[in-house]
Amino acid sequence: MAGIVSIEDGRRKRGDQSRRLIVEAMLQLVRGGEMSPSAVQVAERAGVGLRTVCRHFQEMEVLYREMAEVIAAKVLPVINRPYTSASWRQRLQEMIKRRIEIYEEIMPLKIAGSVLRFRSAFLMEDYRAHLRMEREGLEAIMPESVRMDATLFRAIEMVTSFQAWRRLRQDQKLSLAEARRVMMRLLDGTIGS
Repeated sequence: MAGIVSIEDGRRKRGDQSRRLIVEAMLQLVRGGEMSPSAVQVAERAGVGLRTVCRHFQEMEVLYREMAEVIAAKVLPVINRPYTSASWRQRLQEMIKRRIEIYEEIMPLKIAGSVLRFRSAFLMEDYRAHLRMEREGLEAIMPESVRMDATLFRAIEMVTSFQAWRRLRQDQKLSLAEARRVMMRLLDGTIGS
């Protein structure tokens, strides 16, 4: 009986290792610019057989979910770091620096997700959750007077959004430093001094 358990444990460990390799391969391919990698590409990058990829991820939703878990493990510590500034304006600037760090990490994945979210319930919900998280992050540091000014709040939300960052970095092809300066200038112009 112990031999059977040992064999099952070995299979489970190999299966878990294959899943991790497949998820990492998918993330690497997307970060490398392949917005919708094929199972063959994933298998080649992961160093596993095509049947292994198909067996582990018969539904792409499972793969998307596991990729989201890997990404969340990287960005949640940045999001949850306590603020060091006293005023809401300074906390807002801290938040933007954090968002830029996160946006740089997730940009290829969010772009790929935007292509696929209309075919995936999970990716659509993940997109909506990201928008909620951005909004709730702003609401947590804004004074009531800014939260109650719907036009001002929405303008700040837009200026600090992933969509604005993606446009600066991808469409306008600005460097990290240039995009950061533009975002800060937009924010300064939006909130005034």
